[in-house]
Amino acid sequence: MRSPDSELPIAFEDVSMSAGGVTILDHVSLTIEAGAPTAIIGPNGSGKTTLLRAAMGLIAPTQGRITYGGRTDVAPIKRALVFQRPVMLRRSVAGNLRYALRAASVPRAQHDARIADLLTLVGLATMADRPARRLSGGEQQRLALARALARDPAVLLLDEPTASLDPAASKNIEDLIRAVGARGIKVVMTTHDLGAARRLAGDVVLIHRGRVVERAATDAFFHSPQTGEAKTFIAGDLLI
Repeated sequence: MRSPDSELPIAFEDVSMSAGGVTILDHVSLTIEAGAPTAIIGPNGSGKTTLLRAAMGLIAPTQGRITYGGRTDVAPIKRALVFQRPVMLRRSVAGNLRYALRAASVPRAQHDARIADLLTLVGLATMADRPARRLSGGEQQRLALARALARDPAVLLLDEPTASLDPAASKNIEDLIRAVGARGIKVVMTTHDLGAARRLAGDVVLIHRGRVVERAATDAFFHSPQTGEAKTFIAGDLLI
């Protein structure tokens, strides 16, 4: 799994998005480069998930543009998005991965080996034949990650990957994110968990009311926040 140069950086250039007369992203300029995971934080409704969907190419800007390695015409073949509540197909664990491999046009002769590798990576090797919908929440999240990795992405977009998980399951996901990053895959994750952002991210982006209000290396962000919004959010106070 390697990150091809053509996919990165992902650059938001004065991007705005509106729906039903409501502005969701407001003149966002942001460059996502190769390297350690990027954590996107902010209160509910700040535009974090919309930003991920836009980076994936699922929605188009109302204004501005998004480029991938300097181009706008890059198909989302090497990007993968895992939603906060991923849907499991009515198949076995291995069947979910086989479906993803077919969708990614991986030759059938490679399926068994790829499935074995992916299940080992996410710690589900003993559950290949188990119905996916009978897995625990943490196990389903790991399967969703494996399913996303089946397409060998350069960029992995994760929407609240540890939301509603217990501490043990959250640690499993964090360990997996580290393993994915070690393979050269750029991880961009939204999270409400400031501890996870501290532990995993190389840089942090704070979004509030659809705007990027602060972006910094993780240590600098948490130790020397530059904006009142960042100071408020880090302190655990309500950011309205």
